[in-house]
Amino acid sequence: MNLENKELSELFKLADKIGKKRYHKLTSQDFENYRKFDYWRYVNGDAECGTTEESKEWVRDNSDWYCPICGDKYSERDGKNIDHKLPRSQYPWLSIEFKNLWVICRICNLEKSDMHWYEYEHYIFVKYPDLYPAVKAARPGKLLQSLRL
Repeated sequence: MNLENKELSELFKLADKIGKKRYHKLTSQDFENYRKFDYWRYVNGDAECGTTEESKEWVRDNSDWYCPICGDKYSERDGKNIDHKLPRSQYPWLSIEFKNLWVICRICNLEKSDMHWYEYEHYIFVKYPDLYPAVKAARPGKLLQSLRL
């Protein structure tokens, strides 16, 4: 499935179709794994995210001093959070996929909320066009292509 040449309206339809289809396929093992993972990625709201040494180490290894969206220092944007590019609320089976995670500032995370990735891209394109190239570059292409209808 080639997603690069599709219009945002087509991508929204595809996202809705896929996001509303997979819940029935979750197993009890999926939920057990999710609970373990959710503990791991828990964000305590302080300037440093993660409650375990493992999650703090992952954040250090997967971020620097600046938010990849707004480009501001985390310390100037209320700290940093571990975020799911494809939201847990729509894609719980991807919540334990490390390729679905990134570290962004707390303010950008609150603004992104539970938007689907393409909805978020469209939002950024309209509201903050100067930030759009960074968001588009962070698109989780392989994850999006892995979604099966």
